[in-house]
Amino acid sequence: MDTRTLGTSGPTVSALGLGCMGMSDMYGPADRAEGIATIHAALDAGVTLLDTGDFYGMGHNEMLIGEALRGIPRDRFQVSVKFGALRAPDGSWLGYDARPAAVKNFLAHTLRRLGLDHIDIYRPSRLDPNVPIEDTIGAVADMVKAGYVRHIGLSEMGADTIRRAAAVHPICDLQIEYALISRGIEDAILPACRELGIGITAYGVLSRGLISGHWSKDRAGDSANTGSDFRAHSPRFQGENLDHNLALVEELRRVAAAKGVSVAQIAIAWVLSRGSDIVPLVGARRRDRLTEALGALEFDLTPDDLAAIERAVPPGAAAGDRYAPQQMAMLDSERR
Repeated sequence: MDTRTLGTSGPTVSALGLGCMGMSDMYGPADRAEGIATIHAALDAGVTLLDTGDFYGMGHNEMLIGEALRGIPRDRFQVSVKFGALRAPDGSWLGYDARPAAVKNFLAHTLRRLGLDHIDIYRPSRLDPNVPIEDTIGAVADMVKAGYVRHIGLSEMGADTIRRAAAVHPICDLQIEYALISRGIEDAILPACRELGIGITAYGVLSRGLISGHWSKDRAGDSANTGSDFRAHSPRFQGENLDHNLALVEELRRVAAAKGVSVAQIAIAWVLSRGSDIVPLVGARRRDRLTEALGALEFDLTPDDLAAIERAVPPGAAAGDRYAPQQMAMLDSERR
């Protein structure tokens, strides 16, 4: 497994990380046993970085990861945890809480659910509009000093907020959506991170399956019927937007076929090609999807390949925002 270092202050991790959210939440029903088997397969393949949030399944995801890691030597993995999102018993979203006392309370519960004595990277999931980022990062810095956290990360923050956070404590990485059809970070956020020596852990590299090569209009109907699938409400998966975006996938499929790889593999390889400071998180919740994703590490994209990809899916080509309007309004990274 190739490795990459998260920023100038962060850990060395596998070149691909495993995003575990879908094993518990957001994409409809999931198979617990298959999720654990996928985590084990990832570790066996050399993946070291596991990403979760304490609100994924209201703690379920952390408990699942804790079960999967039981008996695994601690030096074989790193766990990245997001905190701050508030949810009701029915799963609805209630906002964010990043007050210092809340930060330490969330961390206490996370450590217990995971069965760990420290978290490798701890990060606010969003900017709390009622709490200065300096206060939130200061609270996490206290937990670094106390030994409960090794590194501090951010998630979906804009360039100004990133600078303010980095002035309080070194930030190892920014977790943010980055994919062929989600390139907004290239204007200001990615340059700011590189200036400050902050790495990127890129989620949504397959745009929640949209550019995986496996999505179809039939599957869109199925997701709408489950009632628990994020994609049923995502603008990019709706109506004419979906038709437009799937047409882009077909253009990408031609490029992938010429290369002798899958659509998912070429989409992941594109993110890998954007810089050694970027670590894609693949949201595989099944072993077959994990195996496919790992195949992206087995080839390099040539300049001709990259040019063909850019022609197939040029910047700004996607139809629809990456979140519904209410959620877009909560993203500091999307504020202009």
